[in-house]
Amino acid sequence: MTPEKKAHLIAIAGACVMRLIVATLRIRVHDEAGVLGGPSEPRLIWVFWHNRLFVIPHLLNHYLPQRPGSALTSASKDGEIVAAFLQRFHIHPIRGSSSRRGAAALLEMKRFIGQGYDVAITPDGPRGPRYHMNAGPIALAQKSGAVVMPILVRYSRFWQLKSWDAFRIPKPFARVDITLLPLHSVPPTQDAAAFEAERARLESILGAE
Repeated sequence: MTPEKKAHLIAIAGACVMRLIVATLRIRVHDEAGVLGGPSEPRLIWVFWHNRLFVIPHLLNHYLPQRPGSALTSASKDGEIVAAFLQRFHIHPIRGSSSRRGAAALLEMKRFIGQGYDVAITPDGPRGPRYHMNAGPIALAQKSGAVVMPILVRYSRFWQLKSWDAFRIPKPFARVDITLLPLHSVPPTQDAAAFEAERARLESILGAE
């Protein structure tokens, strides 16, 4: 079996499990960004911690279907599975990370934003440190003109995996609160210190828990 076929089969199984669990959840979306039911502009960069990824495809498909979506995934073998998984939810994967194909991925994300897509980034991925904001969303916002939408996800009950990110899977019938925080514009910065201040500001908005 080819790696691509294996990734495809794992993605199908994972998507089925996710849909079964999501169907039981009591989801509430708090729209502080003012994007639900609105126009598809401006283009958004979604940022949320890696361990809260589980419900994001449902958020896009069910609550924001008018917004074409893409997402940054690792260029590794594991990223191949994630890419196939995202495609099951009509989310276009962009392969790359801060450690592999970073510059190429940044250019591709900028291109997709120019074509009318939102881009989702887990800014502490693909391997951490957990809850540390990397520079990617800041650089992309400055180069593309898109605005950042920080997203908080809280589960009332969840399983926590023994992975670097302590990935969380909500238990069936859990309450899920998804908060779309106010849109965050990233101004141009003149030096490394100003850029770091913007990075730290966005990291503080997402918090750590």
